[in-house]
Parts: sequence; structure tokens; C-alpha cells
Amino acid sequence: MVSSDATTVERYLEDLPDDRRGDIETVRDLILENLPDGYVEVMRWGMITYEVPLETFPETYNSKPLMFLALAAQKRHLALYLTNVAFVQGGEEAFKAKYLETGKKLDMGRSCLRFKRSDDLAIEVIADSIRSMPVDDFVEQYEASRAAH
Repeated sequence: MVSSDATTVERYLEDLPDDRRGDIETVRDLILENLPDGYVEVMRWGMITYEVPLETFPETYNSKPLMFLALAAQKRHLALYLTNVAFVQGGEEAFKAKYLETGKKLDMGRSCLRFKRSDDLAIEVIADSIRSMPVDDFVEQYEASRAAH
């Protein structure tokens, strides 16, 4: 599954093959347990996304809600998109350093953390990253990153 046409998270999960559903559900639970107030979970771009509603912050570059995280089953891997890591100056390097300290293998682009199984992830590092970014801080980081470009 690369992109889903599911309109609800429940449908997205139902459509996943059994061997992938459990891992996606595990990471989803991790996200929901650590997600600061103010973000909403929706289906967008064929993925489960966690975003800042337009009612909270309407000034986005594409007139869509500001995406904080996304979770998806791609063709050859599962993916967790941590946009908060990319927005914070030095955030990507700090995240990668903490992640590698755990001894877990890291397969990551700018904000896309690729994995095969949820057991492959440095769960506490991811949880800390999610918990550490309240909506107001995320919006500030987004605005600063846009001003820099």
C-alpha cells in the first residue's frame, strides 16, 4: 500500500495486511499516548496524519492544516514522518544522535523514519520527540522555518 483512499483511520487500518496492521497500530498508539493537546488525527494524503487544525493556525503555505506527524504503510517499508524534527534548528541531528545512542538501526531521511517492524524503533526517543512539541511551539518553529527560506 503506497497511498490509501480510505477516508477514516479505522478504514485505513482495516485495509492493511494483517502482518503490517499490528505494527502500524503499535506506532499509532505510541503517537496517541504522547501527542500534546491541540493536534487532530485525520486521513490526509493517503496516510494517517496528526495536524494543527486550520481553526488553530490558518496561515499555511498550501492552505491545508499544518502536518505535525504522519504514519503510513509504504510499498517496502513503514514510515513515520516527524516534521517537528525537520523544523527545529539542529533538531534532525539531535534526534539522530539520541536515536543512535539506543543501538537501534536508523533509516531516516530529513523527516521520514523508515522501519520494517515497530520493534525496530527507538520508542522512547520518538515518544520524547512527540511529547516535546506542543502546538504553539510547533507553529512557532514552522513560522521560523518559513521566514528563513
